[in-house]
Amino acid sequence: MPRLRLTLACWNYDRTRALADGSVRPEGIDLIYLGLQVEETFFRMLRNRDFDVAEMSLSSYTVTMSREDPPFIALPVFPSRMFRHACIFVSTKSGIREPKDLAGRRIGVPEYQMTAPVWIRGVLQDEYGIDPSSVRYFTGGVEEPGRDEKLELNLPSRFRVTAIGATQTLAQMLADGEIDALYTARTPSSFGTRPDSVRRLFDDYVGTERDYYRRTRIFPIMHTVVIRRDVYHAHPWIAQSLCKAFAEAKRRALADLSATNALSSMLPWQIAHVEEARRELGDDWWPYGLEPNRYVLETFLRYHHEQGLSTRRLAPEELFAPETREAFRI
Repeated sequence: MPRLRLTLACWNYDRTRALADGSVRPEGIDLIYLGLQVEETFFRMLRNRDFDVAEMSLSSYTVTMSREDPPFIALPVFPSRMFRHACIFVSTKSGIREPKDLAGRRIGVPEYQMTAPVWIRGVLQDEYGIDPSSVRYFTGGVEEPGRDEKLELNLPSRFRVTAIGATQTLAQMLADGEIDALYTARTPSSFGTRPDSVRRLFDDYVGTERDYYRRTRIFPIMHTVVIRRDVYHAHPWIAQSLCKAFAEAKRRALADLSATNALSSMLPWQIAHVEEARRELGDDWWPYGLEPNRYVLETFLRYHHEQGLSTRRLAPEELFAPETREAFRI
């Protein structure tokens, strides 16, 4: 039987590198791995359906689930996870000193529906009482002007979202004090070029994030992997095949990180970081599958609904191909 040829757009992660170099091959599939930047992958998949399989913003995917004839179906595979306390930047002109000072302020976000700001708004609400509807949001490019929402949104009127000017950037506006804070996935250049004007809200963000995990057991999921529904309906067996391959690629990456004969990255204290991650988060600190991630997904889906991005609160089971919801055991 000929193998099915599929395109996969996904960034160059250590946990997917075995898929990119072909050392792990999904059963029955010839995978064409396109190592694109995440913004390009999301844009092309959401606007044009360019790929058979793609890494996808968890928030963008969840937005599509509320639309008629959702175009994708996801796998419980999560190539990107990240604590986001480090990604809240404030203008020193704003007078913001602690999280409670964000209430009623002007907040920049590249896109309102981005996964990172969804998590940030949710954490600020749960941990510090900042109502997501209490602030004004300004959307646009962080470094280059002209960024639009990848998906058309229909938000409740209590959420005030305004696009910035055609020549403005959020990084510059933050440094100049035209916005008070910025929730973003990428560090703004003005944090480095204008340190007297831009700072992080949480100076000790590692300690804050560690404490957050110890109390909540949440390691936020940023991205999942989606299949175009037409491809999935034509070949439903590929969901399990891809899940198994992603899991094996991740297993190899974990093994490489733990090797002490030679470092697999340029981090000088890589082994110490791995040992700390195991102490804090467990042996498999980057789990795939529905059940190990149920609480994290439930929390995210609550935030997504509370912030006006989904018309109802979805259940985690609704996100994933039915064949992938239970772990295969022998």
